[in-house]
Amino acid sequence: MKQLTKRNKGKKTYKVRNWHDYNESLKQRGAIDVWINEESLNNWQAKPSFKPGAQAIYSDLAIQVTLQFGKVFHQKLRQTEGLMQSIFKQIAVNLPIPDYSTLSRRSGLITVKVPKESKKGEKLIIVVDSTGLKVFGEGEWKVRQHGYSKRRTWRKAHLGITPDGEIRMALLTENDTADCEVFKQLLSQEEADIDSLAGDGGYDKEIVYAACQNKKIKNILIPPQKNAKIKQHGNLKAECHPRDENLRQIRKIGRKKWKEAAGYHIRSLAETTMFRLKTILGDKLNARKLENQITEFLISASILNKMTALGMPDSYAAI
Repeated sequence: MKQLTKRNKGKKTYKVRNWHDYNESLKQRGAIDVWINEESLNNWQAKPSFKPGAQAIYSDLAIQVTLQFGKVFHQKLRQTEGLMQSIFKQIAVNLPIPDYSTLSRRSGLITVKVPKESKKGEKLIIVVDSTGLKVFGEGEWKVRQHGYSKRRTWRKAHLGITPDGEIRMALLTENDTADCEVFKQLLSQEEADIDSLAGDGGYDKEIVYAACQNKKIKNILIPPQKNAKIKQHGNLKAECHPRDENLRQIRKIGRKKWKEAAGYHIRSLAETTMFRLKTILGDKLNARKLENQITEFLISASILNKMTALGMPDSYAAI
């Protein structure tokens, strides 16, 4: 029997119950017709505009679909142009392909809406978190060996995710933007009712609780800071502050047990989704301008949602 090393000792081994279905979904990720359909082709060219100046040749949808292909197959803009020319030739579609300069120019001008399943009438559970995406700079190996330099630049991706891995909210900001600063803007992207929302201690701010109250979120699973104090005591007539009950429970049973009892463990699911985003689509943004980077990130979120909808593994811990 293979002896356990320090590295794998105590780690659980997982198996997939629905391997056949999951295997099919993995193959579908590379299928051309998953990423382009009749609607895209029928609306490929821009509609005539009666405004003065040069007329656009390609619709916003055409630009988005082309950029999406580049992201799925990990191609830069010039290679994406060549890829689309080859695909259209193979499927006998007689439509023009935007060149790399058009893709670069139009990328920052289009509005990308991350597709998500209709949740009308449902009570959502949302986990909010953020992660860094590299823009340019040294690779990870160089940083580990020699440290990093000032040329290393990042953007911050803010996400709102359901326990099943669907991205419901997505924002990209400068790296020095605090999570709480854009929370209200992030939350405004969700029209469905939210029953529970979980986030780390970085969201333990008054503006976050105010936004949650305005959205009528009942269960707010944000661990209060260790020096937090009760805002509205029980003998006052004022409405109880959303975090007061969490704070009371933490004082009563301890922070660790509160996290277990409240179901705070669902926050780890956001980390899983962010890991998938970086593993499948990369942890680096190719675009140089912020507006283009926003489009690139939202296209990545859209792609990941599509892959999630195709099928996910149903895993269980093996004995």
